[in-house]
Parts: sequence; C-alpha cells; structure tokens
Amino acid sequence: MFVPKRVFFTKGVGTHKHELTSFELALRDAGIEKCNLVQVSSIFPPGCKIVSKSVGLKKLSPGQITFCVLSKLASNEPRRLMAASVGCAVPMDRKMYGYLSEHHSFGQTDTTAGDYAEDLAAAMLASTLGIELDENLGWDEKKEIYRISDKIVKTTNITQSAIVKGDGKYTTVIAAAVLIL
Repeated sequence: MFVPKRVFFTKGVGTHKHELTSFELALRDAGIEKCNLVQVSSIFPPGCKIVSKSVGLKKLSPGQITFCVLSKLASNEPRRLMAASVGCAVPMDRKMYGYLSEHHSFGQTDTTAGDYAEDLAAAMLASTLGIELDENLGWDEKKEIYRISDKIVKTTNITQSAIVKGDGKYTTVIAAAVLIL
C-alpha cells in the first residue's frame, strides 16, 4: 500500500524563451527537477507529517517516481501577473484524511491566490466533517468557524507569483505538495 508518511511544500519560478525550459527552471528553483513527478489528486494522507523542504529534499533521489499535488501556470504576455498555489487542510483527528488543493490564476497576488487555495482545501475538509458554512462568508470568517469547530487543526498554503517581463520570454510559476512514501 502506497500511503505517504511525509509531505513538504515547495515553490519556484523560471524564465526562458521556451515554455518547457521555463518549467524546468521553475522545478529547479523548487528543488524537485531531479524527480519524475506524478500528479495526484487532493488527499492529505491520514497521519502524514509535514516536514521542511530541506528535510523532504534529502529523502528524494534522482529519477525517483515522486507523487505531488502540483499547480503551475505559464505565460509570455508582458506584464501579466500570475500565481500558482497549493492549499492544505489537516483534520484534528490525525486518523482521518485531509485535503490539498491546487489553484492557479492570472491577476492574483500571493496573498489572494494563497487564501483562495487554502479556503478550497478547508472547504473540502469541512464538508467531509459535517461543518456547514455559508459560502458567502469571507476566508477570515470561515477560518474562525473552523477554529471554533475544533475539527480542523491546521490550514496553510504555499504560493508563487511572478510578473512576466516584456522580453518575449515565458515565465512559469509552480507550487507543490511533494508526498514522500
């Protein structure tokens, strides 16, 4: 059974005249270019421990098949603001699973994109825990309800944004939750 025991979060940005190379450079910036990445959906495994990027990178080997929740976005449109974000919501009961969410957007700052991704993950977890929320509430109001419910222990996000330069080159932004078996 492949159930990851650890996860770390990383982000990166790359710029190059070729879009694929800009993606490679973003992976290098994030430190995960040496792995064969397999994108998975949004489950934060039960009992999984969040570790630092430096600890997580030490667990990876060149060529390793590596599972991740990955958000990426690329553009060569001058002055285009873009962001890639992964949100995370962990339940208080560590025997239960949580959620990871990926979000990428044009025109959003780190804070706006990160809050959105975090809200997505928390809303998915809340719905499985029976926490009912008014979808019209803002993220800060929802966070307070989650805190009071005592069912969600942690929410977080990792976000990378960038503004495309006007030189015709592609810029790629990535954010990832890297799962370690």
